[in-house]
Amino acid sequence: MSSKINTIISRKFSVALLGCTMLAGLPMQVAAQEEGDPLDPATLPQQGDAQTQQPVEAAPAPQAEENLIRQISVVGAQRLEAETIVSYISLRPGMTYTAAAGDQALLDLARTELFADYQISFNNGNLVIEVEENPIINRIILEGNNRLDADEIVPEINLAPRQIFTRSRVRADVARIIELYKRQGRFAATVEPQMVMLDQNRVDVIFEISEGPKSKVRQINIIGNEVYSDGELRDQMFTREAGLLAIFSSNTSYDPDRLAVDQQRLRQFYLTEGYSDFRVVSAVAELTPDRRDFIITYVVEEGERYRFGDVEVVSQLRDFSSEQLTSQLRISEGDWYNAELVDEVVEGLTETAGAFGYAFADVRPRIVRNPETLTMDVTFTVADAPRVYVEAVEINGNTLTQDKVIRREFRIAEGDAFSSLQVARTTARINSLGYFQENFEVEQVEGSSPDRIILQANVQENPTGELSLSAGFSSLESFIFNGSIRQNNFRGRGQTVGIGVNYSRFSRSGNISFTEPKVFDRDIALGFDIYRQDYNNGFFDRDRATFEQATTGFSLRTGVPLTEYMSLLGTYTLNYQEVSISEQQFFADFDGDGEATCEPLLAGRYLCDAIGDRLQSILGVSLNYSTLNSRIRPTRGTNASATVQFAGLGGDTRYLRIRANAARFWPLGSGFVGSLSLEGGYINGLGDDVLLVDRFFLGEGQIRGFDIRGVGPRAVRRFYLDENGDGLDEDDLLPIGDERNQDDALGGNAYYLARAELEIPLGSGARELGLRPSVFVDVGSVFNVETPQLTNSPLPDGLFIPQRDGEGNPLFQQFVLDDTGAVVDSILTINPIAPDGRTNSPVGTQLPPFVEEFVGDTASPRVTAGIGVNWNSPFGPFRIDIAYDVLSQRGDETKTFTFNVGTQF
Repeated sequence: MSSKINTIISRKFSVALLGCTMLAGLPMQVAAQEEGDPLDPATLPQQGDAQTQQPVEAAPAPQAEENLIRQISVVGAQRLEAETIVSYISLRPGMTYTAAAGDQALLDLARTELFADYQISFNNGNLVIEVEENPIINRIILEGNNRLDADEIVPEINLAPRQIFTRSRVRADVARIIELYKRQGRFAATVEPQMVMLDQNRVDVIFEISEGPKSKVRQINIIGNEVYSDGELRDQMFTREAGLLAIFSSNTSYDPDRLAVDQQRLRQFYLTEGYSDFRVVSAVAELTPDRRDFIITYVVEEGERYRFGDVEVVSQLRDFSSEQLTSQLRISEGDWYNAELVDEVVEGLTETAGAFGYAFADVRPRIVRNPETLTMDVTFTVADAPRVYVEAVEINGNTLTQDKVIRREFRIAEGDAFSSLQVARTTARINSLGYFQENFEVEQVEGSSPDRIILQANVQENPTGELSLSAGFSSLESFIFNGSIRQNNFRGRGQTVGIGVNYSRFSRSGNISFTEPKVFDRDIALGFDIYRQDYNNGFFDRDRATFEQATTGFSLRTGVPLTEYMSLLGTYTLNYQEVSISEQQFFADFDGDGEATCEPLLAGRYLCDAIGDRLQSILGVSLNYSTLNSRIRPTRGTNASATVQFAGLGGDTRYLRIRANAARFWPLGSGFVGSLSLEGGYINGLGDDVLLVDRFFLGEGQIRGFDIRGVGPRAVRRFYLDENGDGLDEDDLLPIGDERNQDDALGGNAYYLARAELEIPLGSGARELGLRPSVFVDVGSVFNVETPQLTNSPLPDGLFIPQRDGEGNPLFQQFVLDDTGAVVDSILTINPIAPDGRTNSPVGTQLPPFVEEFVGDTASPRVTAGIGVNWNSPFGPFRIDIAYDVLSQRGDETKTFTFNVGTQF
């Protein structure tokens, strides 16, 4: 189009030049007429006219009518009116056309961006504007966009269907799309616009997008550092170099905003080490030649290292002594200067003043640098401020939760002297409810006068209903499913109502619970649980189960606070237990009436002792202590409890059980949270052996990396299997852990368990997704149980257990024959020989050959280590654990992978 414009301009310029040459000759002709020819009679004066003769004036030159615009016409317009197109230029009928005016008209048409082609011609007073209009956009098509959805790109571009197509808008939209990908860290993205012409002067605009890889930080160079190595300084930055060690980090992508933060972190690091003159001279990010990655280069100046000089506190508050506050400072003269420590002192002095009612205490540090001695003098001035009292407590934003549920968690009331410690404790208690937004804080607003303050609880209610679904796989129980529904803020009264079910190959259970935390708005909690638990080791095939336990009961509980951080909880539990084992496998003493008893030779003494129906009446008391900042997701504080249970206030069992546990959480900085928990227990039978059902068990749910009841003492019956047909020997004995063996966990009378876990922060993107990975180590053991009676059957016939009558005589089956020798009946007899001299068949149970072993009864620790991830997924909380046994004992059952998922409503 530009070449066509140049042709038109050249042509118009030639015409104009020719016209000007013709016009230039006219004045010469007129001048000749004015001067006249002395020989021309017309120029001579006539006789008689000498006195009246006047000079003859020259006639005016005729106007160049051939350059006068008489008419303007438009050719090629389809959608635009001719008058509209003419309005875009300055030429009008009656005006003189010139080449310059024509050129300006072309430029005016170009500026409208409405035409694909245009030209102007002038002939005999007729100005013709020939145009080819730009097409109308039919569709905008995006191709190749995988990382950004069309919904994210289309609203950001200017082109749209039914608009007029212009090349400038296309170029602008290409730049805009590339900018969107740069924000995603994809600096190698390219966009190629394509056009598909359609009928009726329409066009489809296609943006072919090549997204390219996400631009990483290939290298971070630091120039000018002498005291600290490049690696030490890189560790202070959010940005990480791309590599195998940073495969799970989201901070390897280039982000200009993060670059500024990293500079601030470098300065903060040096300030904490005493280098107060440190500065970042420059920070440059350069694209690699392939435009795929970035190389970041920092130029720094470390400067001199300073120590603390004179450090003192000047208090203008009448209740605080400057000397006493100075003596309690954590800063000493001669220590290396640390700006972070200065901030901590300011925060500590502010909290101390707030604890005594000075809510608006102003603590200002004044720092004097002494370059000669390389010291920093610091003076903390605590400005005078009035003591403050709570004018009002306001609660806003609660639509479901009743005001009293929130207000009763306040540790400070209207009219009380302000205390920052009590406000912090109030914040922690409200956070522990779990009803409101994470990291809720009680806000402080100035009251009606300088000595008044208003405390506001601006809450945002979260869903308090929990629908929890968890599933897993284990070598012992195969598929495991747990489900529960729980409302933690029932009717907005703070009450808890729940119902749950559990299902696996071995166990089934269901429970209903209710808790009222404040009975009649007093500091008394009351609750109950009703439950049913079934356990058997026969995969819910009762014909194959060797052990079954069913417990039906209820529990009442009540609690009262003793102090702000300590409470006392009392419980009463009534259980009805039914324990049975396989009569076919373990019952051998039958009499003629069908009565049966457990045979210890087959079942072992522990299983036989556990058989029967019994009533348990258990009284318990617990002392609890908690300073956690959140019950739901603690990051700071301690939680501990000690529980004593006594069974024997009625009922059929007697024992004393003691359990204790404690947990501690620490914020380690930079988002890391460490935790350590310890627990243990012991049970004494009070003169009787502790039944199997009352012992402690460890496994999944307590120690990760092991199966349910996978740790501790167990009786294993190992069978012989002649797989090669050469007869049974020791090589044919199945190994411990083989699923074909019979394996019974016996539990223990004592246990201990310890867990250490470190929660690892991720980048901002992962935090927005709710991902919280952690690494952990679990250590524990259950032990202290008497060795059961064990049996080894002879080879190769195994063990035959005869059926006996009521007096202990072995029974035999005698067949009654008719005269033809056919069997017509059979009877049980104690005589091995029939009257007719035939041998009667012994009656009983034939077991294949086996060896019984007692394993796992040791206090030696079992150790597992692994990684886990909590994810607040769109469908609910999701937890994955992968654990490996570092140290285990013979007979332990391990499991590597578990997960659970839930949701909220």
